[in-house]
Amino acid sequence: MKTLREVSVGEHATIKRLHGEGAVKRRIMDMGITKGADVYVRKLAPLGDPIEITVRGYELSIRKADAEQIEVE
Repeated sequence: MKTLREVSVGEHATIKRLHGEGAVKRRIMDMGITKGADVYVRKLAPLGDPIEITVRGYELSIRKADAEQIEVE
């Protein structure tokens, strides 16, 4: 299982599955990160957190802890 946190800067990935439960999963889905969506990892903050991605045409910053809940292929 590869997570979004493991995707390198400059790479594309496709969302395969969302882990987590309740409010955490709902918040991730509300940001547009849903099964089948294509994401591009744009930047990584100097200390490694957060991760900036492009999803559905807009830029989004997410925490590493949230990125670990997102399975990609």
